[in-house]
Amino acid sequence: MTTTLTAAQAVPVPHPPHRIPLIGDVIGMSLSTPVQSVMRQAADLGPIFTRRVMKVRITVVSGADLIADLVDETRFAKHLPPAVAQLRSIAGDGLFTAFNDEPNWRLAHDLLRPAFTQQAMRGYHRIMLDVADQLTDRWDSGEAFDVAADMTKVTLETIGRTGFSYSFGSFGSGTQHPFVDAMVQALRHSLRTVFRPPVIGDLLLRRADQRQAVNVRTVFELVEDVIATRMASGGQGPDDLLGLMLRGSDQAAALDPVNVRNQIVTFLVAGHETTSGALSFALYYLSRHPDVLARAQAEVDSVWGPDGEPPFEQVAKLRYLRRVLDESLRLWPTVPAFAREAREDTLIGGRYPMREGDWALVLIPGLHRDPAWGADRDRFDPDRFEPERVKARPGHIYKPFGTGERACIGRQFAIHEAVLVLGTLLRRYDLVGDPRYDLQVSERLTLMPAGFMLTPRRRTQPRTATASPN
Repeated sequence: MTTTLTAAQAVPVPHPPHRIPLIGDVIGMSLSTPVQSVMRQAADLGPIFTRRVMKVRITVVSGADLIADLVDETRFAKHLPPAVAQLRSIAGDGLFTAFNDEPNWRLAHDLLRPAFTQQAMRGYHRIMLDVADQLTDRWDSGEAFDVAADMTKVTLETIGRTGFSYSFGSFGSGTQHPFVDAMVQALRHSLRTVFRPPVIGDLLLRRADQRQAVNVRTVFELVEDVIATRMASGGQGPDDLLGLMLRGSDQAAALDPVNVRNQIVTFLVAGHETTSGALSFALYYLSRHPDVLARAQAEVDSVWGPDGEPPFEQVAKLRYLRRVLDESLRLWPTVPAFAREAREDTLIGGRYPMREGDWALVLIPGLHRDPAWGADRDRFDPDRFEPERVKARPGHIYKPFGTGERACIGRQFAIHEAVLVLGTLLRRYDLVGDPRYDLQVSERLTLMPAGFMLTPRRRTQPRTATASPN
């Protein structure tokens, strides 16, 4: 692949046709659902285009061939696009929002990486089972439940207990923990102010900014209290992520208290938002595809049996259910984009120039609907992830967890938790959704089904359908 710039090779990148002076490409842009509006533009403009909003210029890439270049670590690195950079007011130099040259990223990454190995997962398994049991205690009532809200309770409680030995009491009352409301509102405000006009925007959003300060303070106070309580014990406490960050290890030094706070906020935000969305989309598709649901239930019945808690090893054996999760993340990756910055002057696709420091946004839902996936790429089909078909595809066309050394450090944690929760629910319930519901996707930091309700019905007998042998 040619990577040097020549005038003959370089071609201009398309942009929306109706660009308004000073404001830019705002026609067709939605402040509440920006990802979905960009998806629509990508369908019209092609695998690469630029859009300008005021002084911010964004190159959006969804074509698999072009993204093959962007994920090349020798030529490109992670970039913080405006929406992610805005989150630094909440997460500072945490793993997700740190700049590449910030020393705390490497320090925290090296320190925390062992906490997400398979051996570490075994230690979290018991807590994940306990939280799943709390969910089934709730769902046994047979009422209709807001899926996204309950999956948020599961994942927030799981990361709180496994990471910091802190319970949010998510299933103890009918209301959300104040931390959740403050965090969600803080995220929404941060993302909505990415393109605020100077001076006028500050005046118009003064009251919203004041509420933001209160929400951020609420988030910080809870996390700082958790840290202070642990430090007051003289560093003695559970062998969890918080203890590791405060004590350090033989291979890496401890983190300073401010960075510990930033890492906790990062894990609480990214670690529960992404998995709760993945669970919610998977449950949506299972409820809409009875054949897939029956096959997944048959696998759970066969592998786990009708009773007893599944041991750690039995979760990974739910291979078809894992494919359901993978296909749900293909259609609706809960983190819908990542940005890549050119390390030097180069070309992508052998045609489009990028100067050193230029960046492009990889639109993951567009990548996951690239023609490389076949003619039926909008259809939900877990068999796309059969081992033979996965091996036949280039790895860069499926990127729900990001790419390179800045990819999601908690990927295995999220997958184990999600498959365990899905298996627990499918072994116990049939899933009854409202047939009148049309999927609505809400956007904050992540993507999530909005208004999706399920009525769980206790199963009376095991499935007899043949489970997948793969």
